[in-house]
Amino acid sequence: MARDWDKFLMPYEQAVAELKIKLRGMRKQFQQNNAHSPIEFVTARVKTVDSIIEKQARRHIKDDVLETDMQDIAGFRIMCQFVEDIYTVVDLLHQRTDMTIVEERDYVTNVKPSGYRSYHIIIEYPVQMVNGEKKILAEVQIRTMSMNFWATIEHSLNYKYGGEFPDDIKDRLKRAAEASFLLDKEMSEIREEIQEAQQLFSYGKGQELPPSADGNTDGTTPSKGA
Repeated sequence: MARDWDKFLMPYEQAVAELKIKLRGMRKQFQQNNAHSPIEFVTARVKTVDSIIEKQARRHIKDDVLETDMQDIAGFRIMCQFVEDIYTVVDLLHQRTDMTIVEERDYVTNVKPSGYRSYHIIIEYPVQMVNGEKKILAEVQIRTMSMNFWATIEHSLNYKYGGEFPDDIKDRLKRAAEASFLLDKEMSEIREEIQEAQQLFSYGKGQELPPSADGNTDGTTPSKGA
């Protein structure tokens, strides 16, 4: 019997709509508290029917286990400014009670041989349907913008070469991944300066600066005689 794809994908589409609001809401809460947000931005998508069918054939996934064996029908990407932010986001997701983390893969610390870095989390999320609760699996990828740039390029090349990269391309990608991570490390080294500059920029746009350790909100340091 042919699958009713509209009915099958509906809970995934609802999950994506709900979780985008929730994840973006986390970022807004940090901003409202005049605090650095570990979340820079969030993107999400539901796999197309063609993409599901292609992956199902490639991975030899049977119809009756499609919902459990294909964990990324609903997919989210959380982009961060700094590597440290990735683990902050992971901790925040662990604290949530509206989802259950069922699997984690840390490719930031345990980098793939290709050079790929990202933190993957599989969550179980309950969707409230008119005929009851439907729990679906979704994949959350957490990475820096530098990691995302590299992964996007690698993904495009993967389609071109069908996963079999020429040796020179493979070597160049590996070097590019190392350069990308070096950039992330350098940004972490000057993290405080970057965040201070961003606060000043926000202040210039009319937002209030958070108070410093000495209680000032104008970004200046009082003189000793003050």
